[in-house]
Amino acid sequence: MGRLAEALKASPFVITGELTPPKGTDLGDLFTKAELLREHVTAFNLTESHAARMAMDPVAVGHLLIDRGVEPIVQMTSRDKNRLAIQASILGAAALGISNIVFMGGDPPKNGDHPDAKPVFDLFASQLLEAASALNAGNDLTGNPLKGVPQLTIGAVANPGANDIDTEIDNMKRKADAGAEFFQTQAVYDTEAFGRFMDRAKPDKTVLAGIIPIKSVKMARYMNDRIPGVDIPQQLIDRIDSAGDDQAQITEISIEIASTTVRALRSMTGGVHVMAIGWEDKVPAILDRSSA
Repeated sequence: MGRLAEALKASPFVITGELTPPKGTDLGDLFTKAELLREHVTAFNLTESHAARMAMDPVAVGHLLIDRGVEPIVQMTSRDKNRLAIQASILGAAALGISNIVFMGGDPPKNGDHPDAKPVFDLFASQLLEAASALNAGNDLTGNPLKGVPQLTIGAVANPGANDIDTEIDNMKRKADAGAEFFQTQAVYDTEAFGRFMDRAKPDKTVLAGIIPIKSVKMARYMNDRIPGVDIPQQLIDRIDSAGDDQAQITEISIEIASTTVRALRSMTGGVHVMAIGWEDKVPAILDRSSA
């Protein structure tokens, strides 16, 4: 059993992080970030061509992190692989020592840096989970037996800010029935709204609420306009705006907003998933203040 699986069973509040594999073979920066945060998080998500921008395969990166004593969570999407390739990747990851995989549809290729790439989307998210669960049980998706069985901790994603909350809750239940053992969510800024979502959803699996620090007013407005399910309240944007061009003050306010959010979430859910997006060096301060 990996550290994440143990934490999901025993820890009252699980913290995961996120790292983006490079467009290239130089992993120095990623390793530095992992080393900086290894004592603060249980495991790191490794994105799969995040935002449909081509990058190194997260399975390879995950194997190299294991060599360094860091636990990975590999993201796998249905965007680029059919059901044959997905199952092959899962088995390959397991053979390389990776035990944590989180499944999602993925961003459409037209939004990324290879807009002419052909999308696949052979399986829905719940079907991806069913495929992983079947492999965990010793069979492929069509029932053929395996020679050697993986032991996976399977995750999925959720969006508590979705426009249609009832449909999102139904999707979460479907994913849990298909084998999801934990959920990671879109970024949360309105903790009262998140609390109402959790009261309605009543999930029986651990939900790790997403945390993305607000780096600037421009970033906040972009996220509100372009990222489905993200709603940064105007009062938070105004707090960032009050710092003007003082980057040190912007950073301080952002850390305080994030830490206050995590502190509030401690009574609502089983953990957080911190997506620092270049601000990994701010994460220790966010987490330290959130527990004060």
